[in-house]
Amino acid sequence: MAACWLDTLSDFIAGFRFETLKPATIEQTSYVALDTIGAIVGGAAEPEMQALTEKLAVSPAGEASVIGTDKKAVSAAAAFLNGTAGTFLEMDEGNRFAKGHPAIHVLPALWALGEIKGLSGKAVMEALVLGYEVGARIGIAAALRPDMHPHGTWGTVGAAAAVAKLLGYDAARIRETINVASSLTLASSKRTMLEGGTVRNAYAGISNRMALMAIDLVEAGFVGERDGLSSVFGKVVSERFDTARMIDGLGHDWQIDKNYFKLHSCCRYNHGALDALDILLAREPVAADAVERIDVASYLFAAELDDQAPRNTLGAKFSVPFAVATRLVRGSSRVENFTWDAVRDDKVRTLASRVFVTEDKAMTAKLPQFRPARVDVRLRDGRTLTSSVEANRGDDQDPYSRDELTAKYFSLTARMLPHEKADSARRKILALAGIADIRSIFAR
Repeated sequence: MAACWLDTLSDFIAGFRFETLKPATIEQTSYVALDTIGAIVGGAAEPEMQALTEKLAVSPAGEASVIGTDKKAVSAAAAFLNGTAGTFLEMDEGNRFAKGHPAIHVLPALWALGEIKGLSGKAVMEALVLGYEVGARIGIAAALRPDMHPHGTWGTVGAAAAVAKLLGYDAARIRETINVASSLTLASSKRTMLEGGTVRNAYAGISNRMALMAIDLVEAGFVGERDGLSSVFGKVVSERFDTARMIDGLGHDWQIDKNYFKLHSCCRYNHGALDALDILLAREPVAADAVERIDVASYLFAAELDDQAPRNTLGAKFSVPFAVATRLVRGSSRVENFTWDAVRDDKVRTLASRVFVTEDKAMTAKLPQFRPARVDVRLRDGRTLTSSVEANRGDDQDPYSRDELTAKYFSLTARMLPHEKADSARRKILALAGIADIRSIFAR
Protein backbone atom coordinates (compact mmCIF):
# COMPACT_ATOMS: atom_id res chain seq x y z
CA MET A 1 0.00 0.00 0.00
CA ALA A 2 2.80 2.42 0.88
CA ALA A 3 4.45 2.30 -2.53
CA CYS A 4 1.09 2.33 -4.26
CA TRP A 5 -0.32 5.44 -2.59
CA LEU A 6 2.87 7.46 -3.00
CA ASP A 7 3.06 6.47 -6.67
CA THR A 8 -0.56 7.56 -7.09
CA LEU A 9 0.18 10.94 -5.51
CA SER A 10 3.37 11.49 -7.51
CA ASP A 11 1.71 10.46 -10.78
CA PHE A 12 -1.12 12.89 -10.08
CA ILE A 13 1.25 15.79 -9.42
CA ALA A 14 3.29 15.07 -12.55
CA GLY A 15 0.24 14.75 -14.78
CA PHE A 16 -1.86 17.58 -13.39
CA ARG A 17 -2.61 20.51 -15.69
CA PHE A 18 -3.82 23.96 -14.71
CA GLU A 19 -6.44 23.91 -17.46
CA THR A 20 -8.42 21.24 -15.60
CA LEU A 21 -9.18 23.58 -12.69
CA LYS A 22 -12.64 25.06 -12.40
CA PRO A 23 -12.89 28.85 -12.82
CA ALA A 24 -13.96 29.21 -9.19
CA THR A 25 -10.83 27.40 -7.99
CA ILE A 26 -8.63 29.54 -10.23
CA GLU A 27 -10.20 32.69 -8.80
CA GLN A 28 -9.81 31.34 -5.26
CA THR A 29 -6.14 30.57 -5.90
CA SER A 30 -5.52 34.09 -7.16
CA TYR A 31 -7.02 35.52 -3.96
CA VAL A 32 -4.94 33.13 -1.84
CA ALA A 33 -1.87 34.42 -3.69
CA LEU A 34 -2.95 38.04 -3.23
CA ASP A 35 -3.70 37.57 0.45
CA THR A 36 -0.38 35.83 1.04
CA ILE A 37 1.57 38.56 -0.74
CA GLY A 38 -0.26 41.16 1.35
CA ALA A 39 0.71 39.33 4.55
CA ILE A 40 4.33 39.19 3.40
CA VAL A 41 4.47 42.90 2.60
CA GLY A 42 2.85 43.81 5.90
CA GLY A 43 5.19 41.57 7.86
CA ALA A 44 8.25 43.01 6.11
CA ALA A 45 7.70 46.22 8.09
CA GLU A 46 8.36 44.55 11.44
CA PRO A 47 11.68 45.53 13.09
CA GLU A 48 12.95 41.96 13.30
CA MET A 49 12.25 41.42 9.61
CA GLN A 50 14.02 44.62 8.62
CA ALA A 51 17.07 43.58 10.63
CA LEU A 52 17.01 40.06 9.18
CA THR A 53 16.67 41.40 5.65
CA GLU A 54 19.73 43.59 6.15
CA LYS A 55 21.69 40.50 7.16
CA LEU A 56 20.52 38.14 4.42
CA ALA A 57 19.66 40.22 1.34
CA VAL A 58 23.28 41.09 0.65
CA SER A 59 24.24 39.06 -2.41
CA PRO A 60 25.04 41.14 -5.50
CA ALA A 61 23.86 38.16 -7.54
CA GLY A 62 20.41 38.25 -5.96
CA GLU A 63 17.60 37.95 -8.47
CA ALA A 64 14.55 37.18 -6.33
CA SER A 65 12.43 39.86 -4.67
CA VAL A 66 12.41 40.35 -0.93
CA ILE A 67 8.75 41.25 -1.25
CA GLY A 68 7.73 44.63 0.11
CA THR A 69 11.28 45.99 -0.05
CA ASP A 70 13.57 47.22 -2.81
CA LYS A 71 16.04 44.43 -2.11
CA LYS A 72 16.87 41.26 -4.00
CA ALA A 73 18.38 38.03 -2.74
CA VAL A 74 19.39 34.60 -3.92
CA SER A 75 16.41 32.28 -4.12
CA ALA A 76 17.05 30.47 -0.82
CA ALA A 77 17.34 33.71 1.16
CA ALA A 78 14.33 35.30 -0.56
CA ALA A 79 12.17 32.23 0.08
CA PHE A 80 13.19 32.22 3.75
CA LEU A 81 12.69 35.96 4.26
CA ASN A 82 9.32 36.08 2.52
CA GLY A 83 8.05 32.98 4.32
CA THR A 84 9.10 34.45 7.64
CA ALA A 85 7.65 37.90 6.94
CA GLY A 86 4.31 36.42 5.94
CA THR A 87 3.94 34.77 9.33
CA PHE A 88 4.77 37.77 11.52
CA LEU A 89 1.39 39.49 11.64
CA GLU A 90 -0.74 36.34 11.92
CA MET A 91 -2.73 37.55 8.91
CA ASP A 92 -1.90 34.74 6.49
CA GLU A 93 -4.66 32.40 5.35
CA GLY A 94 -5.09 28.87 6.65
CA ASN A 95 -7.01 25.62 6.45
CA ARG A 96 -9.01 24.38 9.42
CA PHE A 97 -8.90 20.75 8.33
CA ALA A 98 -5.10 20.77 8.05
CA LYS A 99 -4.84 22.82 11.26
CA GLY A 100 -2.25 25.09 9.70
CA HIS A 101 -1.32 27.61 7.05
CA PRO A 102 -0.47 25.97 3.72
CA ALA A 103 0.01 28.96 1.42
CA ILE A 104 2.75 30.75 3.36
CA HIS A 105 4.69 27.47 3.44
CA VAL A 106 4.52 27.10 -0.34
CA LEU A 107 4.22 30.40 -2.22
CA PRO A 108 7.53 32.06 -1.18
CA ALA A 109 9.63 29.20 -2.56
CA LEU A 110 7.62 29.19 -5.79
CA TRP A 111 7.84 32.95 -6.12
CA ALA A 112 11.60 33.03 -5.61
CA LEU A 113 12.24 30.27 -8.13
CA GLY A 114 9.69 31.71 -10.54
CA GLU A 115 11.47 35.06 -10.52
CA ILE A 116 14.92 33.51 -10.88
CA LYS A 117 13.77 31.54 -13.93
CA GLY A 118 11.30 34.06 -15.35
CA LEU A 119 8.38 31.63 -15.19
CA SER A 120 4.74 32.35 -15.97
CA GLY A 121 2.02 33.15 -13.50
CA LYS A 122 0.08 30.12 -14.71
CA ALA A 123 2.99 27.82 -13.87
CA VAL A 124 3.26 29.32 -10.39
CA MET A 125 -0.49 29.01 -9.80
CA GLU A 126 -0.50 25.40 -10.99
CA ALA A 127 2.29 24.56 -8.56
CA LEU A 128 0.66 26.55 -5.74
CA VAL A 129 -2.60 24.60 -5.99
CA LEU A 130 -0.67 21.33 -5.87
CA GLY A 131 1.70 22.32 -3.08
CA TYR A 132 -1.21 23.61 -1.03
CA GLU A 133 -3.03 20.33 -1.62
CA VAL A 134 -0.10 18.11 -0.65
CA GLY A 135 0.72 20.10 2.47
CA ALA A 136 -2.89 20.35 3.63
CA ARG A 137 -3.54 16.66 3.00
CA ILE A 138 -0.54 15.71 5.13
CA GLY A 139 -1.96 17.91 7.89
CA ILE A 140 -5.29 16.11 7.56
CA ALA A 141 -3.78 12.62 7.32
CA ALA A 142 -1.41 13.09 10.25
CA ALA A 143 -2.07 13.59 13.94
CA LEU A 144 0.88 15.71 15.02
CA ARG A 145 2.05 15.11 18.55
CA PRO A 146 0.28 17.50 20.95
CA ASP A 147 3.44 19.49 21.72
CA MET A 148 4.26 20.04 18.04
CA HIS A 149 3.59 23.29 16.24
CA PRO A 150 2.34 22.57 12.69
CA HIS A 151 4.46 25.36 11.18
CA GLY A 152 7.63 24.01 9.63
CA THR A 153 6.37 20.42 9.42
CA TRP A 154 4.18 19.25 6.54
CA GLY A 155 4.56 22.60 4.77
CA THR A 156 8.11 21.65 3.84
CA VAL A 157 6.86 18.67 1.85
CA GLY A 158 4.07 20.69 0.24
CA ALA A 159 6.55 23.33 -0.87
CA ALA A 160 9.02 20.75 -2.19
CA ALA A 161 6.31 19.00 -4.19
CA ALA A 162 5.23 22.35 -5.60
CA VAL A 163 8.75 23.31 -6.63
CA ALA A 164 9.26 19.89 -8.21
CA LYS A 165 6.14 20.50 -10.28
CA LEU A 166 7.31 23.99 -11.22
CA LEU A 167 10.57 22.49 -12.48
CA GLY A 168 8.73 19.91 -14.58
CA TYR A 169 9.92 16.82 -12.71
CA ASP A 170 8.52 13.44 -13.73
CA ALA A 171 6.64 11.28 -11.25
CA ALA A 172 9.69 9.31 -10.12
CA ARG A 173 11.63 12.45 -9.31
CA ILE A 174 8.64 14.04 -7.60
CA ARG A 175 8.38 10.97 -5.39
CA GLU A 176 12.06 11.21 -4.50
CA THR A 177 11.68 14.90 -3.72
CA ILE A 178 8.77 14.14 -1.37
CA ASN A 179 10.81 11.45 0.37
CA VAL A 180 13.83 13.70 0.81
CA ALA A 181 11.74 16.67 1.96
CA SER A 182 10.00 14.50 4.54
CA SER A 183 13.29 14.19 6.41
CA LEU A 184 13.78 17.96 6.45
CA THR A 185 10.80 18.74 8.66
CA LEU A 186 11.27 20.65 11.92
CA ALA A 187 10.60 19.39 15.42
CA SER A 188 8.75 22.64 16.09
CA SER A 189 7.48 23.35 19.59
CA LYS A 190 4.01 24.67 20.34
CA ARG A 191 5.41 26.39 23.43
CA THR A 192 7.02 29.01 21.20
CA MET A 193 3.66 30.43 20.18
CA LEU A 194 2.23 30.19 23.69
CA GLU A 195 5.24 31.89 25.27
CA GLY A 196 5.88 34.51 22.59
CA GLY A 197 9.01 32.80 21.26
CA THR A 198 9.42 34.68 17.99
CA VAL A 199 11.67 31.99 16.54
CA ARG A 200 8.30 30.45 15.71
CA ASN A 201 7.82 33.11 13.03
CA ALA A 202 10.77 31.63 11.14
CA TYR A 203 9.29 28.14 10.84
CA ALA A 204 7.40 28.78 7.59
CA GLY A 205 10.42 30.56 6.15
CA ILE A 206 12.56 27.54 7.00
CA SER A 207 10.05 25.26 5.23
CA ASN A 208 10.40 27.30 2.06
CA ARG A 209 14.18 27.22 2.37
CA MET A 210 14.17 23.46 3.02
CA ALA A 211 11.99 22.88 -0.04
CA LEU A 212 14.66 24.43 -2.23
CA MET A 213 17.33 22.45 -0.39
CA ALA A 214 15.39 19.25 -1.09
CA ILE A 215 15.57 20.08 -4.78
CA ASP A 216 19.32 20.68 -4.54
CA LEU A 217 19.78 17.37 -2.75
CA VAL A 218 17.74 15.39 -5.27
CA GLU A 219 19.52 16.99 -8.21
CA ALA A 220 22.85 16.11 -6.57
CA GLY A 221 21.81 12.46 -6.30
CA PHE A 222 20.63 12.23 -2.69
CA VAL A 223 17.75 9.88 -1.90
CA GLY A 224 15.34 9.53 0.98
CA GLU A 225 13.45 6.65 2.55
CA ARG A 226 11.18 4.53 0.37
CA ASP A 227 8.15 6.16 1.99
CA GLY A 228 9.43 9.12 3.95
CA LEU A 229 6.01 10.57 4.60
CA SER A 230 4.66 7.46 6.30
CA SER A 231 7.85 7.13 8.31
CA VAL A 232 8.23 10.71 9.52
CA PHE A 233 4.55 11.60 9.80
CA GLY A 234 3.43 8.18 10.96
CA LYS A 235 6.05 7.50 13.62
CA VAL A 236 8.29 10.48 14.36
CA VAL A 237 6.41 13.79 14.57
CA SER A 238 2.92 12.33 14.42
CA GLU A 239 0.98 9.59 16.15
CA ARG A 240 -0.76 8.29 13.03
CA PHE A 241 -0.76 8.79 9.27
CA ASP A 242 -3.76 7.81 7.15
CA THR A 243 -2.37 7.30 3.65
CA ALA A 244 -5.85 6.97 2.14
CA ARG A 245 -6.52 10.62 2.95
CA MET A 246 -3.54 11.58 0.80
CA ILE A 247 -5.17 10.33 -2.39
CA ASP A 248 -8.95 10.15 -1.92
CA GLY A 249 -10.66 12.63 -4.24
CA LEU A 250 -7.46 13.94 -5.81
CA GLY A 251 -8.29 16.50 -8.46
CA HIS A 252 -11.91 16.84 -7.40
CA ASP A 253 -11.84 18.03 -3.80
CA TRP A 254 -9.34 20.90 -3.58
CA GLN A 255 -8.26 22.03 -0.11
CA ILE A 256 -7.52 25.53 -1.36
CA ASP A 257 -11.27 25.95 -1.90
CA LYS A 258 -11.84 25.21 1.80
CA ASN A 259 -9.36 27.71 3.19
CA TYR A 260 -10.04 30.60 5.52
CA PHE A 261 -8.91 34.19 5.31
CA LYS A 262 -8.27 36.39 8.33
CA LEU A 263 -9.27 39.91 9.27
CA HIS A 264 -8.42 39.51 12.97
CA SER A 265 -4.65 39.92 13.34
CA CYS A 266 -4.08 36.95 15.63
CA CYS A 267 -4.15 33.17 15.84
CA ARG A 268 -7.22 31.60 14.27
CA TYR A 269 -8.07 29.98 17.60
CA ASN A 270 -8.96 33.46 18.90
CA HIS A 271 -11.37 34.16 16.08
CA GLY A 272 -14.44 32.40 17.45
CA ALA A 273 -14.33 34.55 20.58
CA LEU A 274 -13.70 37.70 18.55
CA ASP A 275 -16.50 36.94 16.09
CA ALA A 276 -18.88 36.34 19.00
CA LEU A 277 -17.73 39.57 20.64
CA ASP A 278 -18.24 41.51 17.40
CA ILE A 279 -21.82 40.23 17.23
CA LEU A 280 -22.42 41.16 20.86
CA LEU A 281 -21.02 44.67 20.43
CA ALA A 282 -23.04 45.26 17.27
CA ARG A 283 -26.14 44.36 19.25
CA GLU A 284 -25.24 46.43 22.31
CA PRO A 285 -22.11 48.60 22.44
CA VAL A 286 -20.15 48.11 25.66
CA ALA A 287 -17.49 50.39 27.12
CA ALA A 288 -14.42 48.58 28.42
CA ASP A 289 -14.65 50.28 31.82
CA ALA A 290 -18.20 48.93 32.23
CA VAL A 291 -16.93 45.33 32.20
CA GLU A 292 -16.49 43.38 35.43
CA ARG A 293 -15.39 40.06 33.93
CA ILE A 294 -15.46 38.12 30.66
CA ASP A 295 -15.71 34.35 30.34
CA VAL A 296 -14.94 32.63 27.06
CA ALA A 297 -15.85 28.99 26.44
CA SER A 298 -14.40 27.37 23.34
CA TYR A 299 -12.71 24.25 21.98
CA LEU A 300 -9.48 22.77 23.33
CA PHE A 301 -6.97 24.59 21.14
CA ALA A 302 -8.56 27.97 21.85
CA ALA A 303 -8.66 27.21 25.57
CA GLU A 304 -4.88 26.70 25.48
CA LEU A 305 -4.50 30.39 24.57
CA ASP A 306 -5.17 31.52 28.14
CA ASP A 307 -2.21 33.81 28.89
CA GLN A 308 -3.58 36.95 30.55
CA ALA A 309 -0.26 38.82 30.43
CA PRO A 310 1.59 38.06 27.17
CA ARG A 311 5.19 39.21 27.14
CA ASN A 312 5.36 40.48 23.56
CA THR A 313 3.38 40.97 20.35
CA LEU A 314 3.57 37.31 19.33
CA GLY A 315 2.32 36.20 22.73
CA ALA A 316 -0.52 38.71 22.38
CA LYS A 317 -1.57 37.11 19.10
CA PHE A 318 -1.85 33.77 20.88
CA SER A 319 -3.85 35.01 23.86
CA VAL A 320 -7.64 34.94 23.96
CA PRO A 321 -7.68 37.29 27.00
CA PHE A 322 -5.51 39.83 25.22
CA ALA A 323 -7.39 39.57 21.92
CA VAL A 324 -10.74 40.13 23.62
CA ALA A 325 -9.36 42.97 25.75
CA THR A 326 -7.67 44.85 22.92
CA ARG A 327 -10.83 44.55 20.82
CA LEU A 328 -12.89 46.14 23.61
CA VAL A 329 -10.40 48.78 24.72
CA ARG A 330 -8.92 49.83 21.38
CA GLY A 331 -11.92 49.21 19.16
CA SER A 332 -10.76 46.56 16.70
CA SER A 333 -8.65 43.45 16.23
CA ARG A 334 -6.60 44.91 13.39
CA VAL A 335 -2.80 44.83 13.15
CA GLU A 336 -2.29 48.08 15.05
CA ASN A 337 -4.02 46.66 18.10
CA PHE A 338 -1.52 43.82 18.50
CA THR A 339 1.57 46.04 18.44
CA TRP A 340 3.91 46.87 21.31
CA ASP A 341 1.79 49.95 22.04
CA ALA A 342 -1.19 47.68 22.59
CA VAL A 343 0.79 45.15 24.63
CA ARG A 344 1.95 47.98 26.91
CA ASP A 345 -1.51 49.58 27.13
CA ASP A 346 -2.44 49.52 30.83
CA LYS A 347 -6.16 49.49 30.05
CA VAL A 348 -5.77 46.46 27.80
CA ARG A 349 -3.60 44.64 30.32
CA THR A 350 -6.01 45.34 33.16
CA LEU A 351 -9.01 44.06 31.22
CA ALA A 352 -7.08 41.02 29.95
CA SER A 353 -6.48 40.02 33.58
CA ARG A 354 -10.25 39.69 33.94
CA VAL A 355 -10.80 37.54 30.82
CA PHE A 356 -10.94 33.80 31.47
CA VAL A 357 -11.05 31.06 28.84
CA THR A 358 -12.05 27.43 29.39
CA GLU A 359 -12.62 24.39 27.23
CA ASP A 360 -16.14 23.27 26.41
CA LYS A 361 -15.76 19.61 25.44
CA ALA A 362 -18.97 19.73 23.40
CA MET A 363 -17.34 22.46 21.31
CA THR A 364 -14.13 20.46 20.93
CA ALA A 365 -16.23 17.58 19.61
CA LYS A 366 -17.37 19.79 16.71
CA LEU A 367 -13.84 20.15 15.31
CA PRO A 368 -12.73 20.44 12.55
CA GLN A 369 -15.94 21.39 10.77
CA PHE A 370 -16.74 24.09 13.33
CA ARG A 371 -14.67 26.20 15.72
CA PRO A 372 -17.28 27.38 18.21
CA ALA A 373 -17.02 29.94 20.99
CA ARG A 374 -19.29 31.59 23.55
CA VAL A 375 -18.55 34.91 25.23
CA ASP A 376 -20.21 35.97 28.49
CA VAL A 377 -19.61 39.62 29.38
CA ARG A 378 -20.51 40.44 32.98
CA LEU A 379 -21.10 44.17 33.43
CA ARG A 380 -20.61 46.22 36.57
CA ASP A 381 -24.34 46.97 36.60
CA GLY A 382 -25.04 43.27 37.23
CA ARG A 383 -26.12 42.29 33.72
CA THR A 384 -24.46 39.54 31.67
CA LEU A 385 -24.41 39.76 27.89
CA THR A 386 -23.87 36.57 25.91
CA SER A 387 -23.01 35.79 22.30
CA SER A 388 -21.86 32.64 20.52
CA VAL A 389 -20.78 31.37 17.11
CA GLU A 390 -20.28 28.00 15.46
CA ALA A 391 -18.33 28.77 12.28
CA ASN A 392 -15.69 31.50 12.13
CA ARG A 393 -15.90 34.31 9.64
CA GLY A 394 -13.61 34.02 6.66
CA ASP A 395 -13.88 30.29 5.98
CA ASP A 396 -15.92 28.62 3.25
CA GLN A 397 -19.02 28.54 5.47
CA ASP A 398 -19.01 32.28 6.16
CA PRO A 399 -16.59 33.86 3.68
CA TYR A 400 -15.41 37.44 3.62
CA SER A 401 -16.35 39.41 0.54
CA ARG A 402 -13.76 40.14 -2.13
CA ASP A 403 -14.05 43.82 -1.17
CA GLU A 404 -13.15 42.96 2.44
CA LEU A 405 -10.11 41.00 1.28
CA THR A 406 -9.05 43.84 -1.00
CA ALA A 407 -9.32 46.35 1.84
CA LYS A 408 -7.23 44.03 4.01
CA TYR A 409 -4.59 43.77 1.29
CA PHE A 410 -4.25 47.53 1.03
CA SER A 411 -4.13 47.97 4.81
CA LEU A 412 -1.18 45.56 4.96
CA THR A 413 0.71 46.77 1.91
CA ALA A 414 0.41 50.39 3.08
CA ARG A 415 2.99 49.54 5.73
CA MET A 416 5.69 49.23 3.03
CA LEU A 417 4.46 50.19 -0.44
CA PRO A 418 2.95 53.27 -2.10
CA HIS A 419 -0.69 52.69 -2.98
CA GLU A 420 -0.01 52.87 -6.72
CA LYS A 421 2.60 50.11 -6.59
CA ALA A 422 0.44 47.94 -4.34
CA ASP A 423 -2.54 48.38 -6.65
CA SER A 424 -0.49 47.54 -9.73
CA ALA A 425 0.70 44.34 -8.05
CA ARG A 426 -2.86 43.54 -6.95
CA ARG A 427 -4.23 43.79 -10.47
CA LYS A 428 -1.46 41.59 -11.85
CA ILE A 429 -1.79 38.96 -9.12
CA LEU A 430 -5.53 38.70 -9.64
CA ALA A 431 -4.75 38.09 -13.32
CA LEU A 432 -1.80 35.83 -12.50
CA ALA A 433 -2.82 33.08 -14.91
CA GLY A 434 -2.22 35.47 -17.80
CA ILE A 435 1.14 36.88 -16.65
CA ALA A 436 3.94 35.71 -18.93
CA ASP A 437 6.77 36.43 -16.47
CA ILE A 438 6.13 36.97 -12.77
CA ARG A 439 9.16 39.25 -12.55
CA SER A 440 6.91 41.93 -14.03
CA ILE A 441 4.72 42.02 -10.91
CA PHE A 442 7.27 43.79 -8.73
CA ALA A 443 9.36 45.27 -11.52
CA ARG A 444 11.02 48.52 -10.51
